[in-house]
Amino acid sequence: MRVCDAALRHRDTGLPAMNLFTFGYEGLSVDVFIRRLKAAGVRRVVDVRQLPLSRKPGFSKNALAAELAKAKIVYEHVAALGCPRPIRDRYKETADWAVYTKAYGAYLATQKDVVAGLARVAKRETVCLVCFEADFTRCHRSLVARACVRAGGPPTLHLTATEAIADVAVRSAA
Repeated sequence: MRVCDAALRHRDTGLPAMNLFTFGYEGLSVDVFIRRLKAAGVRRVVDVRQLPLSRKPGFSKNALAAELAKAKIVYEHVAALGCPRPIRDRYKETADWAVYTKAYGAYLATQKDVVAGLARVAKRETVCLVCFEADFTRCHRSLVARACVRAGGPPTLHLTATEAIADVAVRSAA
């Protein structure tokens, strides 16, 4: 389900609607990335990479935090929501998304307090979970967002360079 940017605003006030966004910076410059965050009304970026390093200029932790500060967007790194290296390494070897999501889901279940804290923050201000992958359907940030919604957080929209896509959990064919 695709959503136009007008739908990201309350009908009565024109202010940003309370949503939890996700956004992957793959293929984008830091300037384009930040313009898109601002257009969506994002006030806080939560970096959910376990290791917030990037070969892409402007996207390592300190550089990204500095650029976001210039745009008046708060940066927060939450390593506990990153995917542990053994799970990432296994995925690199097998490319089995089902195994990855099961393993990461089990790990995420051990982070209930962190997820609950994120849900509380996301109910107060517009938050965007950030990671590298452009395809939110193949990124752990979608799993974090769904856990946040289950913990009482607001609905999730996945940002791309041009649109916002409402989250719909994929059902397995069983």
